[in-house]
Amino acid sequence: MSHANATLTPTGRLRLARCVVEDGWTPARAAERFNVSVTTARRWAERYRENGKAGMVDRSSRPRTCPHQTPRRRERRVIGLRVSRRWGPARIAYHLGMHPSTVHKILSRYGCVRLAFTDPATGAPVRATRRRPTRYEHDAPGDLVHVDIKKLGRIPDGGGHKFLGRAKGRKNRSGTGYWYIHNAVDDHSRLAYSELLDDERKETAAAFWHRASAYFADAGITVRRVLTDNGSCYRSHAFADALGPDISHKRTRPYRPQTNGKVERYNRTLLEEWAYARPYANERDRQALLPAFLHHYNHHRGHTALKGASPADRIPNLRGQNS
Repeated sequence: MSHANATLTPTGRLRLARCVVEDGWTPARAAERFNVSVTTARRWAERYRENGKAGMVDRSSRPRTCPHQTPRRRERRVIGLRVSRRWGPARIAYHLGMHPSTVHKILSRYGCVRLAFTDPATGAPVRATRRRPTRYEHDAPGDLVHVDIKKLGRIPDGGGHKFLGRAKGRKNRSGTGYWYIHNAVDDHSRLAYSELLDDERKETAAAFWHRASAYFADAGITVRRVLTDNGSCYRSHAFADALGPDISHKRTRPYRPQTNGKVERYNRTLLEEWAYARPYANERDRQALLPAFLHHYNHHRGHTALKGASPADRIPNLRGQNS
């Protein structure tokens, strides 16, 4: 593209070309007159013969062919995963064996906005701004375990609004109650343990931690510190006794759930990929699929924060292949 101090602007190129083509100047004479090389003079004269005045403007520097361009079929797979599963560039890249920057360029070329700027239910773009927090990660499994409780409405027999539709589902909603999903996520490996329990009382939270601690111990993880919010069950003596003297307990600042961000992100994944992944006819069907989700999450699902690896890839011998 020509600039302010260019020797030949489109108007100057036209004058040079006309001197050669119409006035009969030699390319050498025209090159000396316009202070350019003979090759440049010949090039613009030839373009004038082919295209006239329209040939004097800059052409695109993009190559006619690109042998390394991503095939159209793979691009369609990228867009399909984005639309059907609402995955980000990194997770799509690890699933397809591509580089995240390549996936990001494909999504940008097809006009896909960031997931943070779309409505989770409809996928429609919305105006939103989010400041990305600083990411941290502890060096070894067990250095920190995030613990939290997620409240989830149970599905009535016959299905809820996703199965029956909004109007019928609302009428069929009363009297079903809630699950309290107690979750524990290892900070380093993202290894997760979850249980569907009936309440969030201190005795329930303490008993959950005993089972979660046993699960992590079976995986070869020694828990050193636990991070929770300021819920009453976590401030109780029962939960402190369950942790014991060897595990330090840290609580988040009030009204700062992002401090416990890894388990909060796990809660969202739990809802998207299990609780609301498909319509269920009743709660028993959904409850029966929780163990399968946990196995997939811990052993097979690629995590963007782990560069496509699963928690099992970060826990020595979790799969038992070395036993």
